[in-house]
Amino acid sequence: MNLPGTRSLRARITLLATVLVAAVSLLLLWLAWTLVRDSLDAVPQMPPGSTVVVDGAQVDASTLADHLRVHARNRMLLFGSIAFLLVVAAAAILAWTFTSRVLLPLREITGAARRLSIESLGERIGEVRSRDELAELAGTFDDMLDRLQSAFDAQRHFVANASHELRTPLAVIRTELDVTLADDDADEAELRRMGGVVRDATERAGQLVNSLLLLARTDGAGLGVREPVDLAAVIDRAWRAARAEAQQRGIRATFAVVPAPAFGDPALLERIAGNLLENAVRHNVEGGWLEVVTQPGPQWSMLRVRSSGGLVDPATVAELFEPFRRAGVARTARSGAGLGLSIVRAAVAAHGGSVAAEPIVGGGLGVTVHLPVR
Repeated sequence: MNLPGTRSLRARITLLATVLVAAVSLLLLWLAWTLVRDSLDAVPQMPPGSTVVVDGAQVDASTLADHLRVHARNRMLLFGSIAFLLVVAAAAILAWTFTSRVLLPLREITGAARRLSIESLGERIGEVRSRDELAELAGTFDDMLDRLQSAFDAQRHFVANASHELRTPLAVIRTELDVTLADDDADEAELRRMGGVVRDATERAGQLVNSLLLLARTDGAGLGVREPVDLAAVIDRAWRAARAEAQQRGIRATFAVVPAPAFGDPALLERIAGNLLENAVRHNVEGGWLEVVTQPGPQWSMLRVRSSGGLVDPATVAELFEPFRRAGVARTARSGAGLGLSIVRAAVAAHGGSVAAEPIVGGGLGVTVHLPVR
């Protein structure tokens, strides 16, 4: 299949090669003409009135010399022109033929790109016949398609999970409304119970929407505010929001918090600490424990939150940072949307830091964050 773009490029390359060969051939023809002319002009002139014998006839020497010069020049022009045309034609044919072979990988790349827009992202170019820059381009193109397919798959998975998470509270609201409205004998207590269930479901849906918006604004975005922040103060503010639930569930909290400088957005840094503490409380066991540690450094400050909880498979720890992923029995709690660690990862990446998680022997999870100090 010859695509219009490659045909146009093939024609331009052939035309360029033909023009260059024609220019060189004209230069060589001119040099040969000059050489023949100078050689003929350098032939010694016979004295005036001299004659030579040609085929038994007396011929004037000057007339014969002029005739030989004209004949030599004509022959030079004739054979030079024929050679010029042959060389130009051969150059055009060879350029057209070899350009077709050289541009074959490019046609394969273009064809694959066109098929991708119609069929699917599963198409790949694979190995090409050449081993030059076009082969490298084909490999780069395949790598880009792999990344795009992974991104699209993750996006579809994210949308499906978000739809499922939003459908649950909406289904609860609709069911409660339908059941209550269908009951003609519903009293005030029943209406109040229905209102409480609807309020809880609405609050869950609102929390999910807010988390999705925060994740969308944080993931891949730069920081709007950059200023020095003390992680100890950030943890103190975040713990105030999670302390009541921790006390209600009998969770023992241990803090080894010292001043640890960080540089970034105070609101996002507080969201990092808040999500880690909320996860440590909500996905904990009754009467469990959690510990928070900060440690300053010359280039990086460290924040670590460890807590008890359900058993976590070490092979699935990395998946916990994906949206709507939970692991372990205790991490299937009804509260939360499964976006806490996803937001933490996005916010840490926006600060140029790193985050890692590891399971705790006996059950639980530890998350360690490193943030730049400047």
